[in-house]
Amino acid sequence: MEQGHIPSFCTACYREGRTGDRFMSLCKNGQILNCCHPNALMTLTEYLVDYASDETKKLGFELIEKELAKIPKEKIRNIAAQHIEDIKNSNSRDFRF
Repeated sequence: MEQGHIPSFCTACYREGRTGDRFMSLCKNGQILNCCHPNALMTLTEYLVDYASDETKKLGFELIEKELAKIPKEKIRNIAAQHIEDIKNSNSRDFRF
């Protein structure tokens, strides 16, 4: 995270059946950015809330705020931001696109 990389703990594609050709079609047309990026941010939030030190939380939440702005579709960006707040404030889990 110190280098601007997002660690992802995401398993959404596998759990949603997005494997093989289905996964590749999302990659080829660029729509994976509306799945992987927000999923990575949400799973990182879960990790930060559940396990991270205060220093790591600070770094991670700053990175998440910067990265949310990079989600291409506004609707997805807004939903991801709301899920992130839900994770932080109500211990809700397992959101995915």
